[in-house]
Amino acid sequence: MKRNFWLGPWPWVFISFIVVLSRLFFVHCMPDDRVIRQSQRQYWSEVPVSTTRGSIVDVHENPLAMSVPAYSFFVDPAFWNPSNGKSLSGLLPSEVVDKISKPLAGRFHWIARKISKEKADAIMALNLPGLYRLQEKKRLYPQNSLLAHAIGYCDIDDRGLAGIELVWDQILYSPPGIRFFIKEATGRAIDVSTTLSDLEKIEHKGRIRLTVDMRIQYILEQRLQEAIDKNQARWGAAICMNPSTGELLGLASAPSFDPNNRMDLLNKNKVFNNAVSRVYEPGSTFKPVVVSIALERKVTYASEVLSTPHRIKVADGSISESGNSNWGSLSLGDIVVKSSNVGMAQIGLRIRPFDMYNSLKDWGLGVVPGIELNGVEAGLLPSPDQWRGVVPANIAIGQGIGVSPLQLLTAMNAIINGGELLRPYIVADVIDSHGKKVYEGKKEVIRTVVTPSIATWLRKVMRDVVVRGTGRLADTPVTTVAGKTGTAQVAEKGVYAKKRWVASFIGFWPYESPKYAMLIVVGEPSKGQYYGGSVAGPVFRSVVEDMAQLNIF
Repeated sequence: MKRNFWLGPWPWVFISFIVVLSRLFFVHCMPDDRVIRQSQRQYWSEVPVSTTRGSIVDVHENPLAMSVPAYSFFVDPAFWNPSNGKSLSGLLPSEVVDKISKPLAGRFHWIARKISKEKADAIMALNLPGLYRLQEKKRLYPQNSLLAHAIGYCDIDDRGLAGIELVWDQILYSPPGIRFFIKEATGRAIDVSTTLSDLEKIEHKGRIRLTVDMRIQYILEQRLQEAIDKNQARWGAAICMNPSTGELLGLASAPSFDPNNRMDLLNKNKVFNNAVSRVYEPGSTFKPVVVSIALERKVTYASEVLSTPHRIKVADGSISESGNSNWGSLSLGDIVVKSSNVGMAQIGLRIRPFDMYNSLKDWGLGVVPGIELNGVEAGLLPSPDQWRGVVPANIAIGQGIGVSPLQLLTAMNAIINGGELLRPYIVADVIDSHGKKVYEGKKEVIRTVVTPSIATWLRKVMRDVVVRGTGRLADTPVTTVAGKTGTAQVAEKGVYAKKRWVASFIGFWPYESPKYAMLIVVGEPSKGQYYGGSVAGPVFRSVVEDMAQLNIF
């Protein structure tokens, strides 16, 4: 006998299944408003946090940039009461307090990033519902403003924005960690991700070791700032290098800034790196380079004597000596020692513009130096087809051409080391996040630009500059120094501005076997003296004597 399906239990099972399925559909897809409100108070939150970034150290591995623990805060508007915002007055910026004192949309708002433990503890002591703390890492510069322009700085998420931090960001950067929070209906946040102790154990092995000696850097910055203050100058730069290798031992720019103070980063004058980005007319510090080119091209000779009246007419203009000088007859060496503009102009006019232009290019002028920094300028070297009238004479005395301090010292190193133009470098070595050395700075010869005999003769002339010429205030009893002074006018809108000067001194020591080369530039001194010998020369001497006192040489 055939059983009737509808009289058995299966229809009821089927009907029950349909009822349950329908109920599940309505519960999950069309929930009650009360359920929706409750669920909104419970959710997962993923918060990216900064981890340990690679370190930057000086040549002796003294720390210059490192990552340290810090605390950050955020609010969840679902649990945050805007009336509690005023409780944070004095602990947070006023604009942040104003923001969180009003109704907020969404579920997550940063209110403080990477603050100190003391301030974090003070905020937590208020025990405000809807306010949450987490720990991450922040960039710390333990030497404050020391070498700030070369080191650079990072954004709030530890991505490099300038200097070594930017150029080597791929090596230094550590991807952010993710913190997972579960929010209970009560508003309590439970961290179900890496514990704080585990986060602190995350180690980034990346490291940048610079060629800079922190002791030399400190001396450079202190003495340069003293000169800026004393002469009420607008800006300054100081660079110390090893002339035989091209490695930078110190690089200072004034005014300076503290990368730990984010307000300083908004000041364009402070963060501007005058040592590599400032382009100015070098004036008489450029004369040894021109004499080198003239001797190499055999348009003059070391024993030549020239007549140097106070002023000579050149095409549509004239060249005159500084002050009321009238040297009469001067040898080629004494033209440099006395810094004769008239003598240099006569020599410069003997070199064809295209020949001089090509030689200056060979010396690295008008070319970006290959140093491992950002914002490095190529300078200003006009095309030779523009060298008409008095221009060739002007270029011979360091006018009508623009250089950065780094370019000028790099070029002068060729005379100091015997003829080699070297690539300047500031990074000694680089270790990546796996502990592997991926880069090592070393001597790199670009080309030979002057013969050793001419370089030797010019070094003797530069010693005479200090002994009996314009650089006497740079001389010191602690070692034998040699160098060249420079005083240049500041060009503005195609004409030279009145009472605006750049004073500089470039030199090396010890004279017999040079180990150090240094350039001091004081931009636009406005109090009293403005000549390179009297403004920058004493700074050079003070740096040398300070280094000797610390037994650096």
